[in-house]
Amino acid sequence: MNLLITGAWQSAKASASALETMGHSVCFLQNERDPLPCDPAWVEGVIMSGLFLYHPIESMPNLRYVQLTSAGLDRVPMDYILAHGIEIHNARGVYDAPMAEYAVCGVLQLYKQAAAFFESQRAHRWEKRRDLKELCGKTVLIVGCGSIGTTCARRFRAFDTTVIGVNRTVRQDPAYDAIYAIDQLDRLLPTADVVVLTLPLTEQTRGMFDAARLGRMRSDAILVNLARGAIVDADALARAEIGGAVLDVFETEPLPQTSPLWDKPNFILTPHNSFTGDGNPARMDALIFRNLRRE
Repeated sequence: MNLLITGAWQSAKASASALETMGHSVCFLQNERDPLPCDPAWVEGVIMSGLFLYHPIESMPNLRYVQLTSAGLDRVPMDYILAHGIEIHNARGVYDAPMAEYAVCGVLQLYKQAAAFFESQRAHRWEKRRDLKELCGKTVLIVGCGSIGTTCARRFRAFDTTVIGVNRTVRQDPAYDAIYAIDQLDRLLPTADVVVLTLPLTEQTRGMFDAARLGRMRSDAILVNLARGAIVDADALARAEIGGAVLDVFETEPLPQTSPLWDKPNFILTPHNSFTGDGNPARMDALIFRNLRRE
């Protein structure tokens, strides 16, 4: 297969010879925004992240295989891919561990008032705080029970929490105490101490957490968004009366300096960084080669 591989795959250059040994012809593009280094008609397979944001998929008439380095499918033209029978794989499982650790870490930072202790340390001030919270015994609601959500569920269960999920399809899963249909979300929101968003961005989920839904959350609840920023109405979130938020994704990235989210008390904001982990390259390499062997 004629493979166009991009710098979105960290090991792309180093893996070119291994791909050629498998019988593939390889062309490398470091920056996906740059002009293609080959005739688009030559391309039969791509290993990429956002290539189709800069190069129309229609220009590659012989494309039959897509491997994404991202977990989400919202940056590729899925209607075209499905209509033309193109095989597509996402990076399922690659980023689960670091993202789940990020979710737990963020909630614990808020519960244990890590920022306040850090400021006390910087000021060389010995100051006890008597109002710390425990994760033990709390209820965690996972919205979107896919690979990342289920790994989050397992990590939170280790802290003796009750973990419930809402999902498009209902199933029994030992990582959860129960999984409910997505139409039960409004009923379950008031029961949760922590709400973790790990669902994909679609036309149905865009703006799902609007003012009304955020208003159903408890005043001491924490919202964690690892999914896509557009799932949450940012203006409504800035006005929401909740206990805090851990936000790694935003509808506009970088987040504008004028956004009121920067200054919200008990909000932790990070620059779309939760997926980063030192185990990612090995997991990504294994996934890519495993999928290519099945091709």
